[in-house]
Amino acid sequence: MSSPDDLPISPDSVTWTTSDGYVLHGRRWKPTQPPRGYIVAVHGIQSHSGWYGYSSSRLALAGYEVRFPDRRGSGENRKDRGHVLHWERWLNDLSQILENVRYDRDRTAPTAPVVLMGVSWGGKLALATAGRRPDLVDALALLYPGLFARVRPTLVQAGLLRLARQLGLNRKTVPVPLDDPAMFTDQPQWREFIRNDPLALHEVTTGFLFANADLQEQAIQLAPQITSPLLLMLAGRDRIVDNEATGRFFESLPIPAKTRVDFPQARHTLEFEPDREEFVRRLVDWLEQVDRASRTE
Repeated sequence: MSSPDDLPISPDSVTWTTSDGYVLHGRRWKPTQPPRGYIVAVHGIQSHSGWYGYSSSRLALAGYEVRFPDRRGSGENRKDRGHVLHWERWLNDLSQILENVRYDRDRTAPTAPVVLMGVSWGGKLALATAGRRPDLVDALALLYPGLFARVRPTLVQAGLLRLARQLGLNRKTVPVPLDDPAMFTDQPQWREFIRNDPLALHEVTTGFLFANADLQEQAIQLAPQITSPLLLMLAGRDRIVDNEATGRFFESLPIPAKTRVDFPQARHTLEFEPDREEFVRRLVDWLEQVDRASRTE
């Protein structure tokens, strides 16, 4: 299903071959001039790069190149649907893409910052990657990051998951508990888009959930090692993310350059809000601050 957006800049379809031979599909939005910055984006658990066409296109229009891979087993990536062997596999995939971006940046626009942007679930992967590989990230943006979830397994489900891990059952499929589009947005056209999206991920394996739990732990542990500028954006009426816990964690991080932006009336996905132009404008404002700081160092 195509997005209802009419985009000022259309994406290119791109692929990346990872270190274990897996071919990742994704999208790239390129500005018409040499980039003033490079953004590598990471999507949510159910979504894929196709959900974020409006903001990515607007960022390209503002001069930023956006590279948006679909996570392995998600979006256009059909192999091992909803599965991963280990949390470090995700981190290795993302680190390799960041290395490729920095190589291209150094050849074309060496002063341009490389910004890692984690959206929803992608926030925890972005946070862990920035903490583990700070040499690859000049700035980090977390958009309604899925570090602390309001949607949690019941005690019975958590017990069954622990038992499955003890028994080595990593291929059992489990529904993603986000099948109500109203959790993402109030807007009817975007609810319809989500409901009918053939690329949305509705099931993951127990192996994915094991890796997800480990990634959560690693992201929390690695976050204090981040020194690059950090942006946090939160949706005030979010039914998926625990904003209070996320805000406390954000305030606890010993990062000198922290910026928080709240959208009190928004649901989870800022991309699907009526005032999403304001969300993009605030994001571009922050990117311009990062750009100016990088050029004076």
